[in-house]
Amino acid sequence: MIELMLVTSLVLFGLTIAITLIRIILGPSLADRIFGLDMIGITLISVIAIVSILLNTNVFLDVILIFGILAFISTIAFGKYMERGVIIERKRDS
Repeated sequence: MIELMLVTSLVLFGLTIAITLIRIILGPSLADRIFGLDMIGITLISVIAIVSILLNTNVFLDVILIFGILAFISTIAFGKYMERGVIIERKRDS
């Protein structure tokens, strides 16, 4: 019974990722696209966690942590890009 619920949730997460991809492609603004990419990252973390439960292993937990950190850093970088127009500022001496 639990396996059926986990497989069903994987299918629904797949549908969520597909709908979010459509939102990223058709999004009218850059903020919509950034939010969509962040949502896909969080959904992928959930999918990896469910696969880890289905396979009865904790090997994927390290992958979840690394992927979560990368998703967070990319969201911060996109937010900084939206705010300032550049991600890394360099001072040029004349």
